[in-house]
Amino acid sequence: MAAFVAPALHSATPNDVEIVRRAYSLLHPGLLRYNTPRQMEARFDRFAFEWGSSDALARKYLALTRLLAGIKCGHSYANFYNQSGRVVDTLFRPRNRLPFRFRWLGSEMVVTDEELPRGTVVRSIDGRPTAMILNALLPLARADGSNDAKRRQLLSVTGVDDYEMFDIYYPLLFPASDTFRVEARAPDGQPIRTTLSAVDMKARQAARATATPTDKNAPQWTIAHDGKTSVLTMDGWALYNSKWDWKGWLDQSFAEMDRRGTDRLIIDLRRNEGGLDCGHEILARLIDTPLILGGFARRVRYRRVPDDLLPYCDTWDPSFKDWGADATPYDARFFNLKGDGDGPASIAPKGPRFRGRVIVLTSPENSSATFQFASLIQANKLGTLIGEPTGGNQRGINGGAFFFLRLPESGLEADIPLIGYFPDSPKPDAGLAPDVFAPVTANDIATGRDAAMEGALAIGA
Repeated sequence: MAAFVAPALHSATPNDVEIVRRAYSLLHPGLLRYNTPRQMEARFDRFAFEWGSSDALARKYLALTRLLAGIKCGHSYANFYNQSGRVVDTLFRPRNRLPFRFRWLGSEMVVTDEELPRGTVVRSIDGRPTAMILNALLPLARADGSNDAKRRQLLSVTGVDDYEMFDIYYPLLFPASDTFRVEARAPDGQPIRTTLSAVDMKARQAARATATPTDKNAPQWTIAHDGKTSVLTMDGWALYNSKWDWKGWLDQSFAEMDRRGTDRLIIDLRRNEGGLDCGHEILARLIDTPLILGGFARRVRYRRVPDDLLPYCDTWDPSFKDWGADATPYDARFFNLKGDGDGPASIAPKGPRFRGRVIVLTSPENSSATFQFASLIQANKLGTLIGEPTGGNQRGINGGAFFFLRLPESGLEADIPLIGYFPDSPKPDAGLAPDVFAPVTANDIATGRDAAMEGALAIGA
């Protein structure tokens, strides 16, 4: 195993390839969760070859993206939101995006807005079959383990995020002009052959779903009451920089449900990838005794970051650079990382207690905090999951703390999650299966049918 660790950075100006190899080899807790040492060696070697084969920033970004996606960690990628203005201007802003939103259902690209009829199945773009395009893009998409449903979800263009993965990766693989030749099948079965004008980042962001809040300090969720049913829609938990009092908002929402005598709560998380552990505030209202958060060990690769890597490891919390006594040796590769408090972390009950039915709508978007929430709901029989399998992975994920690796030569950034969560018993390489499957179909998109919500409303009706 020692031969796998990259050598120290002896040069005063080490190159980006050396920095990436050493940083991920020494710091990433999940590097060998889904790869053998030999496989990772091959990935690093391919990265070095691809990086050195071109001076173009786009080719280097693509090489870095492919390497990090190969780790099979949903939190390891050249983060769109952490790149410099130069990188954004060069790679993300050009007018090279498809002018419609869509979702991958299996290997089919299904249109979800009105540029083409909703439910249209796109067969090819510029002569390339869409199934071939998807197969080329999947190895670039970040996800945990073998969870390709998560990769397809991330490669869909949904209008939720400022940066859409397909918009950025597709032109890197298939440089395009300012138009696209599209062949498709309309919902009524009629063929469509058309040429569509490309759009740029500004136009894409302007067309984001109107339900997506743009003010990060305004309420980010909604709750609707209909008789004794309440629907809590939570499209995101990434509230790190928000001044919105989301805990107070939940306090008021549960108090209102208590006043109304609500006996069915539907929590719609289908557009929510994760963020803060906001779900803990919901779980607290569903329990009568403390809920122990066990089942996973927290491990890190290092106690203190080597000095030669420190100049490149940016973060918001300097304690991540030296865990000190909180990191105790586990084996030749890992340190156990002490958690908060002296015993197992738990969620304490909080009032008012909700005693009605709880239904959680899930999708492949759910990973990180929303994956953990769905897992706790299901494992503790606190509610019913309806929808599609989640993102994330039952074998554990990596996250909790991060370095933003700043590469001096290229100016690119790459995220390194620092804490690995490892289950205390063998688990499948998969997300969570819902209790009730309600897969989305092209016909559902064409007609506006919401099978998951229908299933939720049927429970207890």
